[in-house]
Amino acid sequence: MIFESHYSQVKHRSKSSMQTINVGVIGYGYWGPNQVRNFNELDTVNLVAVADQNETQLERVKKRYAHVETVTDYHDLFAMGLDAVAVVTPPATHHAIAMDCLRNGLHVLIEKPITLSSADALDLIRTAEEVGKILMVGHTMEYNPAIREMKAMIDRGVLGDIHYINTVRVNLGLFQSKANAIWDLAPHDISILLYLLGAEPVSANVDGVSCVTDGHVDLAYISLRFPNNIHGHIEVSWLSPRKIRQVTVVGKDRMLFHDDVEPVEKIKVFDKGVDGPPPYTETLEQFHWSYRHGDVTIPYLKWYEPLRRQCEEFVDCIVTGRTPQTDGFNGLRVVNVLEAIDKSLQNGGAEQPVEALTLTHSNGRYINGHSS
Repeated sequence: MIFESHYSQVKHRSKSSMQTINVGVIGYGYWGPNQVRNFNELDTVNLVAVADQNETQLERVKKRYAHVETVTDYHDLFAMGLDAVAVVTPPATHHAIAMDCLRNGLHVLIEKPITLSSADALDLIRTAEEVGKILMVGHTMEYNPAIREMKAMIDRGVLGDIHYINTVRVNLGLFQSKANAIWDLAPHDISILLYLLGAEPVSANVDGVSCVTDGHVDLAYISLRFPNNIHGHIEVSWLSPRKIRQVTVVGKDRMLFHDDVEPVEKIKVFDKGVDGPPPYTETLEQFHWSYRHGDVTIPYLKWYEPLRRQCEEFVDCIVTGRTPQTDGFNGLRVVNVLEAIDKSLQNGGAEQPVEALTLTHSNGRYINGHSS
């Protein structure tokens, strides 16, 4: 498609005098409309265009956002004077599209998972460093105020030593033909575990089941083993009668429970615990276990939409040049764990090591790759 010269001089809506970023969104399927809505509402953004191969989807864009250009070929965005794009397309397309955008001088926010392999993720990270552009991954849960409060409480030692973290992310559907439930749902929970613990797991194993689809996992129980004998457990499923989004953190002194579906009481802190046998007790039978049942408190949370905060983070990093919280390396870490889970699945659920990663920065950005 050939664009006339006025496309490169897009007339954007009048916004505040602060620096604004010209943004395009690639993909207007399931999640794309949420990205478009948030970018459109930011004073620091001129939402210029949306690209999608589906003309019907683009008609929806035109009806709701009359000022936004629409194209069926994302390559046409490169002539529109954009500063950045959000890539909200199927994961198998992420690497190729993001690479095109980076090499055409655009900052890139890419939906999770960043890619379907560590090698492709590393390729994008290195390219972003070479061209001096921001590469950010949509691990939205790290911008969730409840998850951030849980992280702050863990870091302050409110819970004491952490024993384990358990997450549940289940619902009915959406069944997909090009991804299983692990790659569709677990990236959120893996990113939560890495964020809360500030560490990489050393091993992973999984029990995956294909209940409905032939050979396509729609239910999985994942176990991650972290340093200091901390364990993480993740349940994901496309085959549940209810939508459940829960995180439980069990510490020596207190326990945390987060229910993302709960409209008001997002976090509960349980002053509960168990006192184990002292070292001088000869047998467990000789010791009377002491169970502590204290108060349940509900911390006050100033709520905001996590996706809105993620979009704000992307724009601020473009303006200031700082590294995003969920940068390309953050995305690589999650994919690295997913690959270990895949290996476990292929080996009958046997525990598999999670490859160690090495991070080297240049002006705050990642430049080097894997280490064995």
